[in-house]
Amino acid sequence: MQEKLTVASILKPQGILGEIKVKALTDSSEDLKGFKKIFIDGVEYSVLSVRAQGDFAYLGLKGIADRNAAELLRGKDIEVFRADIPALPEGRYYIVDLIGCSVITGRGDVLGEVVDVTPAKTDIYVVSNAAGKQITFAAADGVITDIDVQARKITVNAKRFKEVSF
Repeated sequence: MQEKLTVASILKPQGILGEIKVKALTDSSEDLKGFKKIFIDGVEYSVLSVRAQGDFAYLGLKGIADRNAAELLRGKDIEVFRADIPALPEGRYYIVDLIGCSVITGRGDVLGEVVDVTPAKTDIYVVSNAAGKQITFAAADGVITDIDVQARKITVNAKRFKEVSF
């Protein structure tokens, strides 16, 4: 598993004092308030302030004192150590941990490997099979029967999978 996870993307500088506006990639921008240190392009920054508003947050970082310094961070991702992230509730997974998992049926037939997950009310998974064809399916009720990120395996109900895949 990856040591660091991406939790936000930097959109633009905010004001003249070096604050940055970010798009949270977590369930809530409030989650960003829990981080004391972050990494941008491998460089560690101490978090001085966080103001959360909807899906966005405004961060003040040590060493980023003006708009020009903040401008250099535009478009970059913010990462944190996995150990600093609160544990997820039962049945919830980080997308990065699902990418690369094999998708198999209850009988053991391999359908492919997860290449993308789009978060939504019902998450959308994209699976690439051995022939290189991509199959998209919604994680509707009864489709996914088991997820084992340690074994890198997602088991699906073959009948439900066929009903919701395209």
